[in-house]
Amino acid sequence: MAYIKNLFDKNFLEYASYVIKDRAIPDLEDGLKPVQRRILHSLFEMDDGKFHKVANVVGHCMQYHPHGDASIGSALVVLANKDLFIDRQGNFGNIYTGDEASAARYIECRSTPLAKEIFYNPKLTPTVDSYDGRKREPVLFPAKIPVVLIMGAEGIAVGMSTKILPHNAVEVLEAEKACLQGKKFELYPDFPTGGLVDVSDYQDGNGRVLVRARLDTQDPKRILIRELPFGSTTESVINSIETAAKAGRIKIQGISDYTTEKVEIEIKLARGVYSEETVDALFGFTECEQSISVNLLVIKDGLPAIMTVTEVIQYHAKQLVKVLTRELELEKGELLDKLHLRTLERIFIEERLYKDIEKMKTAKGVADAVIAGFKPFAKEIGGREVSGDDVEHLLKIPIRRISLYDINKAREEMDAIQARIKRINAHLKNITAYALGFLDGIIAKIKADGELGNGVRRTRVGAFEKIDVKEVVRKDVQLKYDRTAGYLGTSVAGGEIVAELSPFDRILVIRNNGLWSVTDIPEKAFIGPNAWYIGEANKEVLAKTVFTLIYLEPKTGYPCVKRFQIEGWIMNKDYALLPDGSTALHGDTRPKFTFTIHYKPKPRLKVLSETFKVQDYLVKGLKAGGVRLAAKEAQGIEVKGG
Repeated sequence: MAYIKNLFDKNFLEYASYVIKDRAIPDLEDGLKPVQRRILHSLFEMDDGKFHKVANVVGHCMQYHPHGDASIGSALVVLANKDLFIDRQGNFGNIYTGDEASAARYIECRSTPLAKEIFYNPKLTPTVDSYDGRKREPVLFPAKIPVVLIMGAEGIAVGMSTKILPHNAVEVLEAEKACLQGKKFELYPDFPTGGLVDVSDYQDGNGRVLVRARLDTQDPKRILIRELPFGSTTESVINSIETAAKAGRIKIQGISDYTTEKVEIEIKLARGVYSEETVDALFGFTECEQSISVNLLVIKDGLPAIMTVTEVIQYHAKQLVKVLTRELELEKGELLDKLHLRTLERIFIEERLYKDIEKMKTAKGVADAVIAGFKPFAKEIGGREVSGDDVEHLLKIPIRRISLYDINKAREEMDAIQARIKRINAHLKNITAYALGFLDGIIAKIKADGELGNGVRRTRVGAFEKIDVKEVVRKDVQLKYDRTAGYLGTSVAGGEIVAELSPFDRILVIRNNGLWSVTDIPEKAFIGPNAWYIGEANKEVLAKTVFTLIYLEPKTGYPCVKRFQIEGWIMNKDYALLPDGSTALHGDTRPKFTFTIHYKPKPRLKVLSETFKVQDYLVKGLKAGGVRLAAKEAQGIEVKGG
């Protein structure tokens, strides 16, 4: 058993780790899940400037992703619809209506120049063997911007989940610039579907937001939905409105969807209903308003970590400096190597060092002669040693190139290399300024690219008034009570209307036998004849209401009074206010009134009636017994005003 338990524990931990790190949660460094990273890697490998059939891209990506073509195809469509890193051609679905993309063999895509600028640098990208060992795939791209904030992400792993909302690309880059400059910044979500967002509880990426549709209410008899709340489609919004209408929460005449490239849902209102009074109901009962909880969970340094938006920006500001430094140093190293070779070529040809190898009979002798020939020029080549690879390169120069060697052209090329190295050194000394310039360049490209939305914010930020659904719904449900038959409900025939309520209201019923309960509004329920109290079970109102019951003790028939308040209950449970067998004489909710008790005539009983003020008696708890008014058997009661 111990062996099996250890085996299960080990396998479960490995599976959980795999799902968390390799499937569901994006990495902080490049903001991508593994399938997205493999899709972009495939597009970079296939890139020839032309569009590729998505089916071909999926097939190529299957060399790296072992989970089938369906998962790759759907992930590619989602990534392409972000309008950032993949150019689309064909029907990739509609984020407004929820329509699916066409089959992979009909649609085409390619990587965008922005994707290459942000991700692509094979010389700095660490790689590992693919799952079958035939290919190499990237571990992480050295991303230069906080992709995880721009795209957003959602994923469910074993024991944890992530929900990162998308942000405006230009605003994210401006925040990164502010971070590099040591300035304060704030970032709020921006959704591709537009709408409105309340970020008062955003908590820097780990709280919640309220999102709303943008409604056009200029026409008092119809409402137009122009923008959708994040996470909804026109179909889901329409379904929620129709459901609310069937439940009687809103009154509409009809609803039509005219959405194409822009959202337009028309809601025609019923007769006597106007747009201003319907807006709150739409926010309260339909998908026109939704609450979204957010959780910024990412993979950081190989481990899951909860971060804030501010921390992500700070991390990427440092990463940008690091990546740009590595790129500059790599370019500088390559330019120094190139300059070294061009210097060797110039000396080798101008000084005719190739003449020294004519007498040599062995390969070693030839190499030694070349190396020896460069010794007088050690200062010109910067004291750098001439390696065997350098000798091989020089010996492969064809005679034609030697004879046509252009000294001036060679010097111009070397001057250009030296000028570039000088600029690189200047950038390395002022790397923060260089990083700011890079970000400015990306911002300019996004603003100039219409397909990227020109960097314009789509979602308006504001504070919403809290909608109380009980207040916005109409109180048009008639509650009827047949006092003779004892039936209560909305479908009781011939009864009197005792209350007009909303479908959300609950009712408190106090029967004439002293039992009380709170229930939902029934269609038809038996509560007994002559119930004393029927009303809305509003806790705020009831907490201020003092109930008074005057009753007779079960054995003695002595009169008693009980004053109480109802503050809490369990739904559909009967509670007893009076001892078993008691007879209720009168119930009242007035704070002050007088009543007269008439006693049964008996020998030597001189006082046959007595008057009391109800306000003279204390209000007690529900379970407390009543106060005996007199040790005389009562036969009736007469109630007067306060």
